[in-house]
Amino acid sequence: MAQIVIVGAGPTGATLALLLAKRGIAVTLIEAARDFHRVFRGEALMPSGLDALEQMNLSALLEDIPHRQLDAWEFIFGEKQFFRVDEPMGADRPCTLLPQPPLLKALISQAQTNDGFEFIQGVAVKDLRWNNQRVAGVVLSDGREFAADLVIGADGRSSLVRQRIGLELVRQPKNVDILWFKLAASPEFAADNVFRTILNSDRAFSIFHGAESGKLHLAWVMSANENPDTKQANWAEIFASLSPSWLAEHFRTHADTIESPIRLSVVVGYCPKWHAPGVLLLGDAAHPMSPVRAQGINLALRDVIVGANHLVPLFHKKAQHEEIDMALQQIQAERQPEIIRAQQLQLHEARQGELLRKNPLLRSLLIQLAPLLGKIIQKSWLKRQYEMRQGITQVHLTV
Repeated sequence: MAQIVIVGAGPTGATLALLLAKRGIAVTLIEAARDFHRVFRGEALMPSGLDALEQMNLSALLEDIPHRQLDAWEFIFGEKQFFRVDEPMGADRPCTLLPQPPLLKALISQAQTNDGFEFIQGVAVKDLRWNNQRVAGVVLSDGREFAADLVIGADGRSSLVRQRIGLELVRQPKNVDILWFKLAASPEFAADNVFRTILNSDRAFSIFHGAESGKLHLAWVMSANENPDTKQANWAEIFASLSPSWLAEHFRTHADTIESPIRLSVVVGYCPKWHAPGVLLLGDAAHPMSPVRAQGINLALRDVIVGANHLVPLFHKKAQHEEIDMALQQIQAERQPEIIRAQQLQLHEARQGELLRKNPLLRSLLIQLAPLLGKIIQKSWLKRQYEMRQGITQVHLTV
């Protein structure tokens, strides 16, 4: 019998499975998708996420996976630079962009070198097994059943595990709606990979060079009353009309490389309770994050460390179910303060952006007073970023 069944082979599930398997715990990892090439996967590793990988002795994986560092963050109002902050912003390493599919493959490949690890891909979990009102395993869509001492739901924002055990997800009042584009890269970004946020009138987008060679990523933040015809819109001209002249020229010159956008309606929320007897939620299953400042994968990796710290000693000593279930409460209690604070910071950032979009007088004043206010606002912005980049609480791998 697998001691632990993990549902979902994203960053949370794959990394936790590897940590447990390397420490001699029998793990079955189940992933519904047949491959890792989902339509959209976040790829920004903040210093906190890079530190988590280093603590898990996984930094070497980055050497074999194409990755790209960010050089700076810049805010442009109209055609004028409001302020720019260079990486690593007081940290010991810069934000690094890393494609998830090769990372997940590398994690699972390492896990497969350990006895007692099993990976099942392309088959969904259909239901949970129960024994005396305690979760005791999973039932797959092909009829197979797996018993377990603990089931971990790492199956994302729409977690089936969360639904089956009836744990509440308190959602933020509205989803974050984004159109995500890719287009040919500009030499300007290759030499200086700046994450630029451009606000012009009531429209805003962010653009940067992703980990993928030769590709710019562009995130168009949609307002509540905006519903563009994505097939008919002349995106090159729309983006050009909002951009500084050098970037406008790039959009027009490379108009034919702008790919059809992916529409993302991102659920953001928090589970007041992450666990039930025999089951634990981690990552986006427990606390789906906003895309603001790319917190999802970084917080997930820190969830993994805390989860492993509590679970490994218990499974090594073959603890009783009651003791395992008590540890699930402790895992949530340890992680909860950072998650709540990170979501508060994300919401604050989002509200400030929305205020600027809705208030033309405020935008005009900021542009006019940029020489006087730019440094003050930059300092305030930097202070907020520090917590989201470095981590809000101390997280150390002890097993």
